[in-house]
Amino acid sequence: MVRDTKFPTRLLLASVGVGAGIGAVISVASSGLAVYFARKIVVPENAPEELEILHIDGFSPNMRIHLPATEETTVRGTYGLYFNQGAGHAVIGDIVEYDPRSRTVSREILSVTRGDIKRAAHGRWTGIVYPEPLAAGVDAKDIEIESDAGKLPAWLLLTDHPEPQSTWAILVHGRASTRAEGLRAAPILNTLGIPAIAMSYRNDAEVRVETTSRYGLGDTEWIDVDAAIDFALSHGASDVVLIGWSMGGAIALQAASRGRNRRFVKALVLDGPVVDWVNVLDNQARLNMLPTPIAKLTLEMITQPWARPITGLQTPLDLGRLDWVTRAAELDVPVLLIHSDDDEFVPSSPSHALASVRRDLVTMPVYEKARHTKEWNVDPVRWEDDVANFLEAKVLPKSG
Repeated sequence: MVRDTKFPTRLLLASVGVGAGIGAVISVASSGLAVYFARKIVVPENAPEELEILHIDGFSPNMRIHLPATEETTVRGTYGLYFNQGAGHAVIGDIVEYDPRSRTVSREILSVTRGDIKRAAHGRWTGIVYPEPLAAGVDAKDIEIESDAGKLPAWLLLTDHPEPQSTWAILVHGRASTRAEGLRAAPILNTLGIPAIAMSYRNDAEVRVETTSRYGLGDTEWIDVDAAIDFALSHGASDVVLIGWSMGGAIALQAASRGRNRRFVKALVLDGPVVDWVNVLDNQARLNMLPTPIAKLTLEMITQPWARPITGLQTPLDLGRLDWVTRAAELDVPVLLIHSDDDEFVPSSPSHALASVRRDLVTMPVYEKARHTKEWNVDPVRWEDDVANFLEAKVLPKSG
């Protein structure tokens, strides 16, 4: 019997063709995913209001809000809730009831700072309790910081202390947030007599140009912190302490090491800071179940010149320059590191590593259940005590 060898050959060729086609499709799909995540990292976007507001009951000042029970809404403490595309804001207090069967939680509404929350269907859970300085109980002036990126709106937070300090604080918010994030520090700074600037910076919500804005992850925004220090020095400050949240921590570290005003930076207070961006992006890749090749390609796209037309970055990012575990020996000012060990966005392990190798400069109290940059929200008294004790020990002149 003579075998027909042509059929297997045709089948083999067809299989190779199909395999190559599938490989090409997979390659294109992988590249597309990498492009998507690379742009998601550097392209600013407004945080969506996706939290469903199930029900509001009661009357002010005894209203309650009923929400789905999520990892965020079931953490104790005081939080903010934006609604109506950011036009409304409410301060949400502690948990009143939790129903595990229906997976719902009810919490106190401590105040509605603006808007009609009873008409809201969805909101955005946030650590921002004070949407403007008046809500934080401090006097403020609207100012503008002059930077190469343009005029940046800011608040000059005044102090009513009878003997104001000559050390000022520069408050640097995190990625996709606003200068209101820094207002949680305003009451304790006022108590200590420290004037402060709650600043905006390039690419954030108040100043971005939607089609061209790209986050530098701290590699570019630090220039605006330098400009804020200029303002402070020209208005009576002798030196500054930089206080940064999340990416604001990465920005503060760059300003303290690269800025022309770095000699005026006396200390850093960092809350949930990005100490190592590669670690953060690796964590996000795992959370999004990205295969290793796609994760590597994503990193390459934001760090290599060839990908500039894809990402829109003017210059590639230098993630090595943003790695403060590797650069720990270069740290030369005292640092207070506040970083909860259950941080879901920025892992605390690099912060612990930095604190371990620079025990001479880094103070890191233990926080365990506050998630990302919400240590103040869970326990404001402790947060303020930690900040006050650090500043009094490392920055402010000793009394007497």
